[in-house]
Amino acid sequence: MAPLEEFGRIREWTAGRHSDTSLAAAGVKLGIGDDTAVVSGTSGLEWLLAVDTMVEGVHFRPETMEPEDIGYKALAANISDIAAMGGIPKHALVAISIPPQWDTSLLKRIFDGLYECAERYGVIVVGGDTTSAPESLVISVTIVGQVEAGKAIYRNGARPGHFIFLTGPTGLSAGGLHGMLQSEEHRRLVISPPPKRLISAHRRPNPSVKAGRLLITNGWGASLNDVSDGVSSEAWEIAEASDVKLVLHEASLPLAGELVGYAGQCNIPPLDWVLYGGEDYVLIGTAERKYEASMRETFRAEGIPLFIIGEVEAGSPGVDLEYGSGKRKPLEKRGYNHFPKG
Repeated sequence: MAPLEEFGRIREWTAGRHSDTSLAAAGVKLGIGDDTAVVSGTSGLEWLLAVDTMVEGVHFRPETMEPEDIGYKALAANISDIAAMGGIPKHALVAISIPPQWDTSLLKRIFDGLYECAERYGVIVVGGDTTSAPESLVISVTIVGQVEAGKAIYRNGARPGHFIFLTGPTGLSAGGLHGMLQSEEHRRLVISPPPKRLISAHRRPNPSVKAGRLLITNGWGASLNDVSDGVSSEAWEIAEASDVKLVLHEASLPLAGELVGYAGQCNIPPLDWVLYGGEDYVLIGTAERKYEASMRETFRAEGIPLFIIGEVEAGSPGVDLEYGSGKRKPLEKRGYNHFPKG
């Protein structure tokens, strides 16, 4: 039997473990399968729960990330999951496993970055755990957020006729990481370093909390996901959860000038980073067409980018890319995957 990819493994490990009755009795509104779990709260609110883990050599390398960046990004990735539900991040628990080569001064710098992110987004660190590790540093953050009861935006709300939007350009983080790795591996050669914007996008991502809140408070968001594993992968998740086809327009995908220029230097099509790069932490979602003008006006007034990049159609779940004069091709369900098939 062929190996299962990441989400296939999660389904195999977890599907059917709890009955619908036990989930309902525990107040679970939404369990495994979206950016966060949603659990009943009080005073007209629901709890949002999520956890993310960063492993040295898999999610970061000391050659490309300062210790402060590691801590900042560990929390930012979790905050982005709350943003993807339209919620407000509130509390965090931090668990860290420390190998011998990470001394006390480096660890303090990691927590300096983590608390910098916490202060920026109003998150309070309320506990955690510390253990030793034999070789690689591991940092895991559990986050708790809140959202108005019944208002969380799930992945399964896309419907035919909706438009598809992005709340910022993508591919910047992937381009920054590529450039830093190339500079490290070929440091004796004359290679242009990546633009500062690309490096910053990889090291210090900005979760789209404000954009998510605008979607909630105005009742615009029908489906939503954060771009952690790449536009193609996240669009596929919405398509499968909603049982629809998403059509992305190549001409409408935002291309940052620094990304296009640097991709050209690296002889890489910029669309590869835009569609299949990850860790941009902007939001991708769908909304009813009647809201388009209001969304554009409000996002512009708030200084938040908004790009309309396609539409939703009826059909078998999947993602198509429209290019040229109305030509189409299916997009691979490809992005970052810890357990690729094959």
